[in-house]
Amino acid sequence: MADLRDDLARAPRSSRRYTVTQAAADWLEGGLPGRSERTRNAYKEALTPLLAKVGHRPLRELTAMDVRKGLEALSARYSTRYLQIARNSLERTIKFAQVHERVGRNVAELIEAPRGRTGRPSKSLTLAQAQDLLKAAEGERLYPYIVVSLLGGIRTEEVRALRWEHVHLDDGPAMVPHIDVWRADRSGGDTKTPRSRRSLALPDLCVEALRLQLEQQKKDRRIAGTKWHEDDLVFASTVGTPLLGGNVRRAFRGITKRAGFTGQWTPRELRTSFVSLLSEMGMPIEEISHLVGHSSTVVTETVYRHELRPVIKSGAAAMDQLFPTSRQHQRPRTGE
Repeated sequence: MADLRDDLARAPRSSRRYTVTQAAADWLEGGLPGRSERTRNAYKEALTPLLAKVGHRPLRELTAMDVRKGLEALSARYSTRYLQIARNSLERTIKFAQVHERVGRNVAELIEAPRGRTGRPSKSLTLAQAQDLLKAAEGERLYPYIVVSLLGGIRTEEVRALRWEHVHLDDGPAMVPHIDVWRADRSGGDTKTPRSRRSLALPDLCVEALRLQLEQQKKDRRIAGTKWHEDDLVFASTVGTPLLGGNVRRAFRGITKRAGFTGQWTPRELRTSFVSLLSEMGMPIEEISHLVGHSSTVVTETVYRHELRPVIKSGAAAMDQLFPTSRQHQRPRTGE
């Protein structure tokens, strides 16, 4: 009896009215210190379908079987990765409740996420498709954005965060045109990993496109007048504000349709195409990994395994061969 009294004294203090949904709300509000609103919304979005299945259950009565059945019911509609995030978020929700003595054990720890629906595989452009895309984009506001993404292999969130202070187009004898990829449209403004911070030589077509963008932005600034927001962004709206990812995707889809592409294409696949085209030319995976800012070739091989060809040159020089311009033979490239 004494042992039972001790167990009761140590039991979590949680009523039957404290549900899994309430526990998730408490975790999202107080269990993610320092995280951005975007991160919170991502976890909330991943939890919502699972909470529709188990959220009504009192937290102290939730079982591992409840969690398993809830995830399995979602497996036909969501990808494996999505189910993993949902399961991990629930585990962290319950762990937060444990810390606050709302529940005794974490039943989500006992369950593995089931296999979900196969996601849409990434695609890459062939050389002919890439040329068609650039032709279709000529004259569009998104043209310089597409050129820099495709010929530089830069993540779309890195392109949106690029500033003019990190763009070096001087044609002086000691200067190789290049960009410093030091920022990204992420929480805190940092790149995805420390290795992602890199300086990249620019192919001639990128130099031309960025000069066009500079002139376009000067016009936008004059037209906007006092409404202009000076954030030094290379790619911005007509009043200088940051580009929204959704707007970029919609504009990109319109250009791919005009180029005659079937299916759904996204700006992220410009980076995939960069890897594929360089691999097709015979560039070693070590060099490609360095250009795209991966921490190791293992990451490159894992993420872009379908785009890599078995196998020499650096990224800017190789892209100059694929996409020649009238200026290609006028300026000797130094520093290689």
